[in-house]
Amino acid sequence: MSAHDEPDGDLLDRIFLTRVIEPGDEAGGRWVRELGAEEVVRRLQEGGAALPGVSGKRWAGLLARAAVARPRQDLAVARDAGVRFVCPGGTEWPAQLDDLGDARPLGLWVRGRAALRMWALKSVAVVGARACTEYGAHMAATLAAGLAEQGWVVVSGGAYGVDGAAHRGALGAGGATVAVLACGVDRPYPRGHSQLIGRIAEQGLVIGELPPGDHPTPSRFILRNRVIAALTRGTVVVEAAHRSGSLVTARAAQRLGRHTMGVPGPATSALSAGVHELLRGEATLVTDAADVVELVGDIGQLAPDRRGPVLPRDLLEPATRQVLAALPGRGAARPDEIARRAQTARDDAIARLYELRALGYVERHGDGWKLTRQAVTSVRGAPGPG
Repeated sequence: MSAHDEPDGDLLDRIFLTRVIEPGDEAGGRWVRELGAEEVVRRLQEGGAALPGVSGKRWAGLLARAAVARPRQDLAVARDAGVRFVCPGGTEWPAQLDDLGDARPLGLWVRGRAALRMWALKSVAVVGARACTEYGAHMAATLAAGLAEQGWVVVSGGAYGVDGAAHRGALGAGGATVAVLACGVDRPYPRGHSQLIGRIAEQGLVIGELPPGDHPTPSRFILRNRVIAALTRGTVVVEAAHRSGSLVTARAAQRLGRHTMGVPGPATSALSAGVHELLRGEATLVTDAADVVELVGDIGQLAPDRRGPVLPRDLLEPATRQVLAALPGRGAARPDEIARRAQTARDDAIARLYELRALGYVERHGDGWKLTRQAVTSVRGAPGPG
């Protein structure tokens, strides 16, 4: 819709309602579902009897808000700030938000050029403590960068700590990131992140339920988290104390059937206690982007096998390694003794001993063979059968 197009009625009605009904209000969502946005707006403007599910006092508060709602003005302010309003059922609406039922957003204010619906299809939330440690910030940034490099959109809340580190990690990798705010998207919060949120709007998307200029409150932060959980395929928690808001996001993700993941921290860290509690439940432990993608990605996107460094002896053929392992740690052994220990023929053992000598693993002493000093270190470092 261009700046000169006349907005349709449903869009204006929903913008009106974002001024009146708080995010996540299931009573308001039920009214819109059962009566339609136009009828709910009409009843609020007429100021008649309360709609079902609210007290007289609360209805009076809603009527007071309705009296000062100016949807056309909000839309004009938004357009001047490069912000659009996306309605449920529209071409840009992420259908997974419908899983929230009557707590579904009335609409979303979107700042940025990308198509929200397309980005949300391959997105992961990375959330965690505001007062995170250096470890938490490092893990969040590294995870986000790894996800971005593999074509995943990183979603977070724009806050200090883990959220900011995740956004920066994705931006630094040249990837895509979405900030879901608990205030008007034209007034970034926290103020200390104004520059970061501006970068996100240029390279990614900034979205929220609240109309232009609206301010955050503690309850709005909590309710914002359900959008982060519903929008994404899974939520990764990096550092969270027992009463962290990021745990609200994780539990919302679990209720919605999304993947829930946690990055472990030190057992002694109070900032990891909430994550460890999640991991004792249904959350999955992850340590890098590959782990996350294996869980939330398409079939066949597996994390690489975890193994130690490749040692020179690992490059030997199995039969040659067996002969090497048959030599004693100290002193020399005759070829027939080595062959017996290696469970091979004497001639085969001798051929492989000469191969090992060329590689610097063994040396000949008269009729016997012994390990070189280099090989003693290598063989002793090899893992046992247990």
